[in-house]
Amino acid sequence: MGSQILEKDGCILKLKTKLKIAFVTLIALPILLTSLAVFGFGMYQINVIEKTYDISEATYESLSNSVQIMNRMVEKSYKELEEISRRNPQKMEDATYLETINARLQKKSSYLLVRKGKTIVYLGTSAKEADGVLHQLPTYKSHDATSENGMYLGGEAEALLKQIDFRYEDDSEGSAFIVTDVSDMIPEVRMFMQDMLLAVIVILVMTAALMVFWIHRSIASSIERMQVAADNIKEGNLDFHLEAEADDELGALCNSLEDMRMRLKSSAEEKLVYDRESKELISNISHDLKTPITAIKGYVEGIMDGVADTPEKMDRYIRTIYNKANEMDRLINELTLYSKIDTNRIPYNFATIPVNAYFGDCAEDLSLELEAKNVDFSYSNYVEGDVKIIADTEQLKRVINNIINNSLKYMDKEKGVIHLSVKDVGDFIQIELEDNGKGITAKDLPNIFERFYRTDASRNSSKGGSGIGLSIVRKIIEEHGGKIWATSKEGTGTIMCFVIRKYQEVPINE
Repeated sequence: MGSQILEKDGCILKLKTKLKIAFVTLIALPILLTSLAVFGFGMYQINVIEKTYDISEATYESLSNSVQIMNRMVEKSYKELEEISRRNPQKMEDATYLETINARLQKKSSYLLVRKGKTIVYLGTSAKEADGVLHQLPTYKSHDATSENGMYLGGEAEALLKQIDFRYEDDSEGSAFIVTDVSDMIPEVRMFMQDMLLAVIVILVMTAALMVFWIHRSIASSIERMQVAADNIKEGNLDFHLEAEADDELGALCNSLEDMRMRLKSSAEEKLVYDRESKELISNISHDLKTPITAIKGYVEGIMDGVADTPEKMDRYIRTIYNKANEMDRLINELTLYSKIDTNRIPYNFATIPVNAYFGDCAEDLSLELEAKNVDFSYSNYVEGDVKIIADTEQLKRVINNIINNSLKYMDKEKGVIHLSVKDVGDFIQIELEDNGKGITAKDLPNIFERFYRTDASRNSSKGGSGIGLSIVRKIIEEHGGKIWATSKEGTGTIMCFVIRKYQEVPINE
């Protein structure tokens, strides 16, 4: 027994010695190698920065403070603009000159913005990208800026702003702004960080073998628990909970496994919902097809029994059969389209469309169609100039027709009224379709674009429809990058609104 104790004690002493050596190695070796890597990679990237951006005296501080580099990168452009604005301020309205300056700035993650009075006369980037900056622009002479400093814009902007104030020849207040994106680091600093990350990984790999025994003992319990969880998932049992014992890498793995279990469970529940909705769709279509089929059978039997004994009756019977067949065809087409949309197999043919011409033609077609249905139709277009959108003409027409048909379906007035409006709302074109129908209740309004949702719970056959018309509309608009919503007042009518983003040409700088 004594020899066993001595062997055990000897083993403990040997383990302590190994732990001391591992402790010293894990501290000293990474520090030494990391210091050498910082020095080597740092000197290399400093030289690259100086050559690439034509600046001098870059330091290690520049690698940790990329804003300092960005500030110096645009210094020459700042001084040039400052000189031009002082000597020849009207040149600040010369688009060609401003494009030249902006092209140089864009190579340095910056762009030019010029304001005359309260009007932006030049913007060297997209309105969306500059939105956060435009809301924070300082007023004339409100900021004492020089080529060595700038003003930081926080919030959504995350930009460094350099301001040059001057006056135009007509004595109008003018301001030129050089806006530099500081939300991300310059490529050289990113490369330095990547090099350092790679160096640290290599260093850690070199020392990892010293931690094998400790890692083995520390992970055994967690691995056993995760193995049990994996077996449960394999057997299809998702009703359990896996909780991490510690906030470490294994804890994160436990959390990931738990997230996977929850996602699988959620996916299984979604499949049940999808199956239920599919059955509901089949039930809806079956119900809606049954009405026209019954009518067709009745009229055909009338013809066979000789009830349609006059040419007028025969013509009326045949027309009714034709209309009911068209109704069935529409329902089947709607189901086919929904199936394609739901599985993202609908073929979109996007093209650049002039707004005024397209909606003008659309309004003309609707006018003739609705006039035949005793519905007053009017059209207003508030879009000026040659504004264009990118859209699929066929699918956009389907959106409008679905909304119109929905309005007609629930029209309860003796004289229906539908109004189409096209408006310019900044970066978007907004289309509004207003009717004087019975309106939608407040409790139903948030759900009208959900698939299979019907406000007529009784499924009155006179209304028809599968309950997927407006869900198709929403899906098409979202595929166009737009948004759709509705406002309504019971007894007064409903306004369906959707927006499509404008087409904007991006200038290509040589």
